[in-house]
Amino acid sequence: MKYFLLALGVVFFSCQHSENNTTTDLPVLDDWEQVLNEASGKKITWMMWQGDPFINNYVSEYVVPKVKEKYNIELEVVSGQGNQIVSTLIAEKEAGNSTSELDMVWINGETFYQLRQINALYGPFVDKLPNSEYLDLNNRFITKDFQQPTDGFECPWGNVQLALIYNMDKIEIPPRNLEELAAWVKKNPGQFTLSNDFTGLTLLKSWMIGLSGNPDLFKGDFSEETYNKYSDRLWEYVDEIKPYLWHEGKTFPSNIAQMHQLYANGELTFTMSNNDGEVDNKILQGLFPKSSRSFVFEEGTIRNSHFLGIVSDSDEKNAAAVVINFLISPEAQLQKMKPSVWGDGTVLDMNLLPDSTRLMFDIGVERKYATDREVILNYALEEPAPEYMIRLFDDFRKKIIEK
Repeated sequence: MKYFLLALGVVFFSCQHSENNTTTDLPVLDDWEQVLNEASGKKITWMMWQGDPFINNYVSEYVVPKVKEKYNIELEVVSGQGNQIVSTLIAEKEAGNSTSELDMVWINGETFYQLRQINALYGPFVDKLPNSEYLDLNNRFITKDFQQPTDGFECPWGNVQLALIYNMDKIEIPPRNLEELAAWVKKNPGQFTLSNDFTGLTLLKSWMIGLSGNPDLFKGDFSEETYNKYSDRLWEYVDEIKPYLWHEGKTFPSNIAQMHQLYANGELTFTMSNNDGEVDNKILQGLFPKSSRSFVFEEGTIRNSHFLGIVSDSDEKNAAAVVINFLISPEAQLQKMKPSVWGDGTVLDMNLLPDSTRLMFDIGVERKYATDREVILNYALEEPAPEYMIRLFDDFRKKIIEK
């Protein structure tokens, strides 16, 4: 998932966060028939990132008409992510608004952390959703969000892993580890870079964890000692290759869309994606050449989940819950997982699905250009605590971009 960061850390509002905080103003969720009746005829607003045409089409051409047809819910989608979601909800609280203009949000990581700090999320609600029985809740990449227990305050929607994408016409066998990458970059100046956004920062986090040689060091709460030690190694590595990066490392693509375009134009040999299946849909879009393939480094890359939350001050929590329940249904998850639609990894446990439904996932989701998910799972790293991302974002600017 791609979100902007609040560069200087977490914004705190006057209300204090408690890990056991609950909102209990909607006991009707215990009676799903009543939830459906209350939701019918309602309109809700969903704030989500809208930077990818396939994702946008999935929502506008599939989800919106489906929830209208099935549940008589009008779903309005507005553009916004990360800091925009947080700032919108903080502004409403500061203004004393009793009702939010937002009902649902697409979030993860530091955004979830920040929204919990200001009590902006309703919950726990996930176990009240009928389709939650299919969620893969034994999967450590789904039950935690940047090392934070989700505690039912956000519902998993998709599961992905960072992957590098390369052009086979330019390089037959890509570098498989950081040592090989440094050697290749020095021999091929200007052909590699990283984006100055969520995706690029996720790559830097993956490198930092890989350079430590011990991913377990990054589990649990943020460690200043761990960060200082291994971020120093990271910046030494980036400094070493910086003169050989695109534009000699004097500037970096501002977002992954710009980097994709540079790759599509042939200016770069590599791009990357937080969605390990994106290479397939970018080829289907006609943006990437058919010689594109994906891979992950031997040091590993981060795998995480993205989530859906209900805004605590929403007046339409019933309708939001109904929409989220649909989004985690086998029907909607299968549609979303198809490379021709989105290629997003499912959060469902295939062993919990009926045989006929599981078969549809087996035959309906074919990746032609992306590495098999079971293969890259062997190199999957857990997301560290949110503070690592916040610190890397700031230090990347200070120690690399402005140096």
